[in-house]
Amino acid sequence: MKTFFRKFGWWIFAVMCIVTGLYPLLYFILERNFGLLQSKSAELLSSPIWNLAFYTHIILGGFALVIGWTQFPKGFRDRNRKIHKKIGMAYVTFAFFSSIAGIYIGIFATGGMVSILGFVSLGVIWLSTTMMGWFTAKKHDFDSHENWMIFSYAACFAAVTLRIWLPILIAIHDGQFIPAYHIVAWLCWVPNIMVAFWIVRNRKVN
Repeated sequence: MKTFFRKFGWWIFAVMCIVTGLYPLLYFILERNFGLLQSKSAELLSSPIWNLAFYTHIILGGFALVIGWTQFPKGFRDRNRKIHKKIGMAYVTFAFFSSIAGIYIGIFATGGMVSILGFVSLGVIWLSTTMMGWFTAKKHDFDSHENWMIFSYAACFAAVTLRIWLPILIAIHDGQFIPAYHIVAWLCWVPNIMVAFWIVRNRKVN
């Protein structure tokens, strides 16, 4: 029974990653006046640089989210080393450009300094942990590599947790977006990193 719930939980996790990772496709199907773009000024939405960064962030970040979860099952890695390496390099590439773009658009986050610091910090953490994961893999320090990539994907998974927490926080704040956004700028990733820390520490103990 324990194994069943573990597998069930894993597939729920995978589905959330895939669905959220494919969410940016809506920006090419629907009008842009939905989601977080509703809180942006017309001037910002007309900026070519901001738009380039925005679409780089959501598209490549979506790709990273869709493929990243496949890297963690040990059985898959052991049986498919070459595939694991190719997917890993794709993830690192997507995460590198998406995190840099995320840092840039984070500077323009709605809600002022509280939101800006939250999202820029997330971008920096995602970038730095991903690069450490890549560097340790290049050095064949695969234990450290796995630890860093756990942290990297925890930061990437903020795309999922943001979409879970934001409507809840808006409801708690009686429909007010800004107070909810101040909180979600941190809540979407800090608990994820704490969970990653617990997983990494548990790996060392075992």
